[in-house]
Amino acid sequence: MAKKRSKRRTHLGAHNPAAPTAVTGHIDTKDPKSMVIRMGAGEVGTSISQLAADVRRVMEPGTASRLKERKANRLRDYVTMCGPLGVSHLLLFSRSESGNTNMRLAITPRGPTFHFRVEKYSLTKDVRRAQRHPKGGGKEYITPPLLVMNNFTNPNSDHTSKVPRHLESLTTTAFQSLFPPINPQRTPLKSIRRVLLLNREQSPEDDGTFIVNFRHYAITTKPVGLSKPLRRLNAAEKLLKSSKSKKGQLPNLGKLKDISEFMIGGENGAGYETDNTSGSEYETDAEVEVLETSARKVHSSNKPRQAQNEDGSDDEDGDTGRKDNVERRAVKLVELGPRMKLRMTKVEEGLCSGKVMWHEYVHKTREEIRELEKKWEQRRKDKEARKKEQKANVERKKATKEANKQQQQGKKGQQEEEEDDDEDMEDYDSDLYEYGYDGDDKGFDSEGLAGDAEEQVNTKMEEDGEWEDEEEEIADGNKQGKRKAFKK
Repeated sequence: MAKKRSKRRTHLGAHNPAAPTAVTGHIDTKDPKSMVIRMGAGEVGTSISQLAADVRRVMEPGTASRLKERKANRLRDYVTMCGPLGVSHLLLFSRSESGNTNMRLAITPRGPTFHFRVEKYSLTKDVRRAQRHPKGGGKEYITPPLLVMNNFTNPNSDHTSKVPRHLESLTTTAFQSLFPPINPQRTPLKSIRRVLLLNREQSPEDDGTFIVNFRHYAITTKPVGLSKPLRRLNAAEKLLKSSKSKKGQLPNLGKLKDISEFMIGGENGAGYETDNTSGSEYETDAEVEVLETSARKVHSSNKPRQAQNEDGSDDEDGDTGRKDNVERRAVKLVELGPRMKLRMTKVEEGLCSGKVMWHEYVHKTREEIRELEKKWEQRRKDKEARKKEQKANVERKKATKEANKQQQQGKKGQQEEEEDDDEDMEDYDSDLYEYGYDGDDKGFDSEGLAGDAEEQVNTKMEEDGEWEDEEEEIADGNKQGKRKAFKK
């Protein structure tokens, strides 16, 4: 008999490799999730469609990367699926009739919603085309980016400013909630591969504008203190240990007599470059000290002191082993794109609807604000009344349906009981007539005594020889009946 197949790749109990998020420390069901949507699908144009795809790339991995929009889809369709899918943010791109590109940042399920007009933007392909050595397409998008926000709050603003202080705090909180928070104790340093920079342009006078510059960078590091030839040799050593293609990436030493010629740049050393004279592009960048993670040996308990002396970690200050693993590296940011210049125009209280909390162009007086408050309060009361009425109607329909169901079950049970009684009476009557019951209790033989007496009479007839005559008469009667039936 063949062995039963056990599915180990996609089923429970399978020894699957750990997901990338499990290694990076960003695994949590409460992490924010987003959807980047083109409202109107193909009607917005190819440039806006590509911009939405680039922003979707920025929001990875906590976004719907393969979302397919249709022209028939409405905002209600996406909002309905936010709850089951755990989506917390919606980024909606659209184009107005006048040709303006708009972006809305909505927090589900109850808002608020921030309306931005995209004044300028550059796609990722345009940014890469302008760079000499573009970067991207690797493992940068496995983990969420590091969010850096600048100048979002003005120290001189208050509730009477054109951009009030509570609006600045609300906008800051909304952008901070786009990505999961970073725990310095648990988040590995290598998992931070990208940075999203949001910089607010501060206007010289309080003109009521709120403009945000959107930039997306990749974080790259390289060791400091090494000349260019040494860095090339170091990269070649790492390349030899990997399985990547080595063609065109290894230094060509075929025409050199000694490794020293490669290091000093010729016989006379005219091309020798140090870290200061190598023309490195990392000179002006920030330098940081990175502690390399290395496996520690677990020594036996009987010789702990000897193991420490051999490793050289039993010094007075106790920092010798740590200093050996510290490496100075230069940090550089390489732009990935896209770029956007966002100008906030309106803030709504609900999800793409509701009371307007702030508007850049429309300003209301206190009397107008009070009138609007009364209208919104009346709308809220009417909505609550409709909800109560709908709930009462639903409960009434449920009660009526349950009563009808019970009534039908009662009728069905009564019919079944009547049918059972009829069947019992039929069986009861057949038994009575079988025993010769004429309606009188005296003629009813409940114990079958009449059958015993009949058996005794038959036995006596056999002894007297009378039963043989009866058998002959019965046999003659059967033959005559068969003849009549055959003639018919």
